[in-house]
Amino acid sequence: MTALDAAPALPDLTAADLDVAELTATLLDIRSVSGEERPLADAVETALRGLGGLAVRRLGDTVVARTELGRDTRVILAGHLDTVPLPTVPGSRGTVPSAWVGDTLYGRGAVDMKSGVAVQLALAGRFGGATDAPGAQAPVHDVTWVFYDNEEVASHLSGLGRVVREAPELLEGDFAVLLEPTDGVVEGGCNGTCRYRVSYAGVAAHSGRAWRGENAIHKAGPLLGALAAYDPATVTVEGLDYREGLNAIRIAGGVAGNVIPDAAHVDVNYRFAPDKTLEEAHAHVRQVFERAGVDWTAQVEVMDASAAARPGLDRPAAAAFVTAVGGEPKPKYGWTDVARFSALGVPAVNFGPGDALLAHTDDEHVDRAAVHACLDALSGWLAG
Repeated sequence: MTALDAAPALPDLTAADLDVAELTATLLDIRSVSGEERPLADAVETALRGLGGLAVRRLGDTVVARTELGRDTRVILAGHLDTVPLPTVPGSRGTVPSAWVGDTLYGRGAVDMKSGVAVQLALAGRFGGATDAPGAQAPVHDVTWVFYDNEEVASHLSGLGRVVREAPELLEGDFAVLLEPTDGVVEGGCNGTCRYRVSYAGVAAHSGRAWRGENAIHKAGPLLGALAAYDPATVTVEGLDYREGLNAIRIAGGVAGNVIPDAAHVDVNYRFAPDKTLEEAHAHVRQVFERAGVDWTAQVEVMDASAAARPGLDRPAAAAFVTAVGGEPKPKYGWTDVARFSALGVPAVNFGPGDALLAHTDDEHVDRAAVHACLDALSGWLAG
C-alpha cells in the first residue's frame, strides 16, 4: 500500500474551526478511483461512527448513516466516493495529491464529487452528532447520509444500486439531494444514458491482396456517417430544456498492419431527455441504426442502460428546497443517481459545489468559496 492509498484519519467533523474546503483537500489526497474506494470508505465510516448520534451501516464500500430523531420527514444527502482514473497528461494539476493555487483547489474529484462529499461530512458533523454534544444542532428533518462506491462505472456495479437491492429500507425518504456539481444551483432531473456496441464481420486477407477480403472497419462507415449527421434534439420537460446526444465513443478493429480486418465494433452512447422511457430510447436508436444498414438483432448489443428522471420540481419537498437555497433551477444534462431515487418514488435534485464542465478534466478544480457557499445553503435548509 502506498502513501496515497493509506487512509488518514479525517479531522474532527464537530470542530468549530472545521474548514470544509480543507476537508475537501484531505479527501482528494485519498486516491479512490472506481474499484479502489475502500481506504476512503474506511475513513468516512470511522468519522461517522465517532459522531455518536448516527446509526451507521456499511455495505461493501458504501456507508449509510442515519439520524433517528422521530421527525415527520426524512431527507437523504447522497454522494459517491469514487473518481474517474487520474490524468495521464504530464504536468496535469487535476490529479492526486491535491494542490492549492490561491483559493482554488486542484485535484481529481475536486468537483466530481469530493467537494460535495466534504459538504456531506461537514453537515453530518453539525447535525449528526449526539444531541447533548457541545454545539450540536438539531435538523428539522431526520437525515440519511449515503456515501457510495462505483458511480463512475457500469451501473450494475453501483454501491447505491447495492443498497437498493440489499437494504432498500435505508433509502426510504421524502426527498433526496445528490451533491453532484451544479455550481450551487438546483439542477432538476437528469438525462438517461444508454451504450450500444455495433459489431461488424468481414473476411481477413493480406492487405497486399485486399480484394480477397472484406474490410470490417469499412463496413462501419455508414453508421459513422449517420452519427456525424445526426441532429440532436432539445426537449422541454416541465419547463427545463434537456439537450440530447448520440455519439460514437469508441471504435476497435484490426490485428496487424498488413491484414484486412475481419472484425470491428463501434460503441455508441445515447443521452436522452426525461420525456422518454428506456424502451422509447432504444426504439429511437434502433431507427437511426437501421437507416444506416445495421441489423438490430444480429449486430447490436446493449452494454448499459440507465433511465432518465423527470425534474419533479413541482413536488412540495422539491419546491421547498428550491425556495430555501435560491437560484433559478436548470436541467441536468448528464446522468446522475436522481434517477435511482426517482425509481424508488423519492423526489430528488442535484445540488452541489463546482462547475460540472470541469468534471473529468485534466485541470479539475473547485474554488474555496463555492464549497463554503454550498455548506451554508444546505445548513440553512436543514436548520429550517
